[in-house]
Amino acid sequence: MEIKNRLKSGFFICLGAASCLALGFTFGKLSGEINPASIEGASDLIGISFSPAEKDSMVNTLKNQLNNLENSRKVSLDNSVAPSLVFNPLPKGFKPSLEQKTLNWGLANSADLPKSDVDIAFTPVHELAVLIKSGKLTSERLTKIYLDRIKTYSDTLQCLITLMEDSALEKARAMDSELKAGKYRGPLHGIPYGVKDLLAVKGTKTTWGAMPYKDQEIDETATIVTKLDDAGAVLVGKFTLGALAMGDVWYGGVTKNPWNLKQGSSGSSAGSASAVSAGLVPFAIGTETLGSIVSPSTRNGVTGLRPTYGRVSKHGAMALSWSMDKIGPISRSALDNGIVLAVINGQDDNDASSIQAAFNYDAKRDPKSLKVGYFKPFFEGERASANDQKVLETFKNIGIELHPLELNVSIPAGPIVMMLMAEGSAAFDELTRLGWDDQLVAQHRNAWPNLFRAARFIPATDYVNLSRQRTLLIQEMHELMKGYDVIVTPSFAGSQLQITNLTGHPALCMPNGFNESGSPTSITLLANLFEEEKLVILGSLIQKNTDWQTQRPPLFNQ
Repeated sequence: MEIKNRLKSGFFICLGAASCLALGFTFGKLSGEINPASIEGASDLIGISFSPAEKDSMVNTLKNQLNNLENSRKVSLDNSVAPSLVFNPLPKGFKPSLEQKTLNWGLANSADLPKSDVDIAFTPVHELAVLIKSGKLTSERLTKIYLDRIKTYSDTLQCLITLMEDSALEKARAMDSELKAGKYRGPLHGIPYGVKDLLAVKGTKTTWGAMPYKDQEIDETATIVTKLDDAGAVLVGKFTLGALAMGDVWYGGVTKNPWNLKQGSSGSSAGSASAVSAGLVPFAIGTETLGSIVSPSTRNGVTGLRPTYGRVSKHGAMALSWSMDKIGPISRSALDNGIVLAVINGQDDNDASSIQAAFNYDAKRDPKSLKVGYFKPFFEGERASANDQKVLETFKNIGIELHPLELNVSIPAGPIVMMLMAEGSAAFDELTRLGWDDQLVAQHRNAWPNLFRAARFIPATDYVNLSRQRTLLIQEMHELMKGYDVIVTPSFAGSQLQITNLTGHPALCMPNGFNESGSPTSITLLANLFEEEKLVILGSLIQKNTDWQTQRPPLFNQ
């Protein structure tokens, strides 16, 4: 029997009142009791059958379970409270290097200042850093250029939540004063940037892109924002994300792709990628749980770096999946992403899942010393992309030997993704139970409201067993990848995106041309855990020998 239950705002159809009760969850208040018949209905939802005697024996236990669950829900849990069970992506016998060496970015001593403001706006971070250090460009002028572009274009792109003009100009002037006094904080000194609006910044709204939280203020600042501030970077704004980190639909509209304003920016780091693509900032911070840096970086034609799980602190960031969330930079080049990663890298006592590891980039390292593999089947056949094949040709032309391999693992990744659903449902428990999910703009079957509801029926036993399967998958991927420094793969081929997000491996997503409709495409480089410097080395080599990353959306090149 289906019962329609009234919630605070709207209705929800539950698959049988007694079945919900038997699983220990109610949408609002339900009439009914736990009995063998209701257990039968619940059993159908989890794919297990019990004998009549077994069902009868469970009744009292399930009643006690339900009572315990109802009592546990009286404890209010803020999204910032992480589980006591902490995910660790390290395979057996593997430990990241802790020896931090002096970073060598290979930056020029001087550079010519572009003649126009628009050319300055599209200049990559590593060149802006030289201009600022040499005194040819002030942080104040650079910040004003980006603030003006944000005010001109952000409404068109629907990419902005909060403009931080006053504090940005104050910080820029302070960075200029420090430089005149002989204090230089490093390559991000005086460089403007933006963050995805799931990162808390004291004194601003942190909306998570969702209507129920659109006026939310969190009285703290995310660890990585503090680190960027200490490095001299200038925060100019907080950019949109798809509601609760899915897609490009947020409470104010749909964030646009600068290359095609009829198309969304993809998500969930939609605003960050759109803003970088349109030259509104030289870099922005995004997050990825299952593609939220790779997908918008592809759609917007920019370069995104998804770090190893645990390398970057998540303190102050909205939690969607405590065991899968990762924070990383989106910019105009691989080298820019490396410069940003060096700043935000590091263990944080406020994030129990963060892991101390060195990040050692050396511009003098010969890229040809790297052993580079590629997932050969993904580059062959009818579905293979000509743009992806051109990347392989580019590698060969510049003297990089490519080693073919296949992505063969015995553990299927698809079912393990249910861990994300279960964790997301827990992270937004009250959103579902109190009916606030009806306020989200996206309400289709594959949107969060429905996925969070359905995830309530994932058995805890299976969640634990999926986690155990994930342990095996981590070990298999470690064995597959440890023979290579970098592996080249089409960004969305096969199950590599699912697998590497589950195992915590780092990825660099770079533009590699355009498709027949004129939309950007991308290629992805994978590396072993905590070896992002190899991604930056090889990515920089490709970008020095191609011009894909220098292309500008015509409507915003003015």
